[in-house]
Amino acid sequence: MEEDGGERNERAENLHEIAFCAKIASFDCGILQKLNMNNHDVVVAVTGGNRGIGYEICQQLAQRGAQVVLTARSAKAGEAALDKLGAKSKNVSFHPLDVTSTESIISLRDFIERTFARLDALINNAGILPDDDRSGLKVDLATIRTTLETNSLAPLHLSQVLAPLLKRTRGGRIVNMSSGLGTLSEMGADHAAYRISKAALNAVTGILSAELQADGIAVNSMCPGWVRTDMGGPNAQRSVAQGADTAVWLALDAPQDLTGKFLRDRKVIPW
Repeated sequence: MEEDGGERNERAENLHEIAFCAKIASFDCGILQKLNMNNHDVVVAVTGGNRGIGYEICQQLAQRGAQVVLTARSAKAGEAALDKLGAKSKNVSFHPLDVTSTESIISLRDFIERTFARLDALINNAGILPDDDRSGLKVDLATIRTTLETNSLAPLHLSQVLAPLLKRTRGGRIVNMSSGLGTLSEMGADHAAYRISKAALNAVTGILSAELQADGIAVNSMCPGWVRTDMGGPNAQRSVAQGADTAVWLALDAPQDLTGKFLRDRKVIPW
C-alpha cells in the first residue's frame, strides 16, 4: 500500500526526531564518560586517611572515582580502613606514612611516582590535639613543639617533597586541614599549642600559594567545623560528611584560580 504525502512527511519527521534523540543521548553519554574518566584520572593523596574526617575524605573521593592514596602511620590501621571501604576500595591504595619522618615522606613520594607518575592533589589532613594542651601561660613548650611538628611543619615538608609530582599535572592542588581555632581575627584562650599550630599552618598555605601560583597549583586552608570524630567528640555539631565536603570540593571541583584562601563550607572566611 502506497503512503500518501502526509504519511511520508510524518514518518520522516519521526525518523528525524529519533535520530536527534539518539544523537543527544550519545552526546550526554560522551560527556558523562568524559567526566567519569577525568575523575578516574585524578590522583589524590590523603594523610591521616584511616579514620575520622580523613577516612570520610577518602570515601567521598573514591565514590567520585578518584585514585586515592590513603596514608596512615599504622599499617594495621590503614589496611583496616581499606577493609571498611569495601567495594569502594578498588581505586584506593594504602601506603604507610609517618608525617614527621623524612624517610617516610620520601617513601610515599617514590610510591606515588612509581604507581601514578604524578599527583593531582595533596590533602594534608593528619593532625593532633594533644591531651596536655593548656592555656598560653601554662602550656609546656615541648607540647607546642610536638604539635607544630605534626600540624604545621609536616604539611610544609610533604608539600616540598611532593611539589615536583604536583607540577607534572595541569592544575595541581594542596588542601591544608586547618581550624577556626587558628583564626587570628577570632583568637581565643586555651588550647594554645593547637591554636598556634593551625595559625602557623595558615601561614604555610599563604606562602606556598604565592610560591606555586606560577605553576598553576592552588593552595588553600579549610576549616571542617566542629565534627563528631575521636578528636571532636560525640557532642560536636557536624557529621564527618559535612566536615569532609570542603576538602573534597577543593581537591576536585573548586575553581583553579581560588588559591591562598581560608574556607569553611566552600566559602572564604577571614584568617
